Amino acid sequence: MTDIYKKELLETLELEMRNAKLIVITSHKSPDGDSMGSSLGMFHFLKAKGHHAVICHPDISPSFLHWMPGSEDIKLLEREPDMVKSLLESADLIFCLDYHHPNRTGKMEDLLVKAKGKKIIIDHHRDPDLTFADYLFSDISASSTSQLVYDFICAQHLEHHVNEACGICLYTGIVTDTGSFRFSSTSPRTHQIAGEMMKKGIKTWEVHENLFDSNSLNKLQLVSYALLEKLVIIPEYQTAYVWLTAAEQERFNIVKGDTEGLVNQVLSIEGIELAGFFKETDQIIKISFRSKGSIPTNLLYGGKFQGKIQDALTKFVTILPQFVEENKQAFS
Repeated sequence: MTDIYKKELLETLELEMRNAKLIVITSHKSPDGDSMGSSLGMFHFLKAKGHHAVICHPDISPSFLHWMPGSEDIKLLEREPDMVKSLLESADLIFCLDYHHPNRTGKMEDLLVKAKGKKIIIDHHRDPDLTFADYLFSDISASSTSQLVYDFICAQHLEHHVNEACGICLYTGIVTDTGSFRFSSTSPRTHQIAGEMMKKGIKTWEVHENLFDSNSLNKLQLVSYALLEKLVIIPEYQTAYVWLTAAEQERFNIVKGDTEGLVNQVLSIEGIELAGFFKETDQIIKISFRSKGSIPTNLLYGGKFQGKIQDALTKFVTILPQFVEENKQAFS
């Protein structure tokens, strides 16, 4: 188990939790499986422990995650701004899950920074904001924030409060952030936790069916088009990428989450060690990278690119040779 949870800090936090009248759980904008899993897992744990807890997210998750127990109770800033503002202003404690800086919450950032409640970051991303949180529990080696939430529970010897609903959510977060246990961040501890969730009664096959076997026709057609028409392979650098314009996304009537996992399919191509996905959205290019082994994709420019999609692609192809050369030992 991770050693980030120091006994003294946990004892102090436990006292604050005991006295808290309202605990708010937050996560980053455009929530994915791990942000949903960690948020809902923490929510069910706190409820089982007798706390009054509410989840406040900046915006809605993709539809393929709406089956998760408790998702209907999440308060969304984009839908209920006054309620979310009031909850954050009233919160005694605010859990900040799966993000390392408040700017990752989009329009919720200002409310979080101004909120008087103590903030607790639990996260696995690099370079956390050390000035924002009152309690910081960060481990970049962890497979997911959902794994860290379970370790947070275990560090307090409170595993008996993990019920089936909590287990389903944490397991879902781990599955999605590990690529179904195939990414290098998957550790023996990750599998151990999955086993513990199974002991709680969760049906792992149902989780996988809900996540991966409920594709819309539009999504499948979009993925087929992207891989057939928009896939670029650069064999000398063991790299491949796909790119989609806003017009192409509109053509297939895509909704939030339809491009989830596309970059992983590109990475699955034989001989490819580095995969990228470039997506045009409101004159901003959203970029995702995935790699095999120890290739440090965090050193590539990623996240967002201001400008035209062709400029983003040109920049990537331009810096790729030097990146591969500097990390050639990581490329098999």
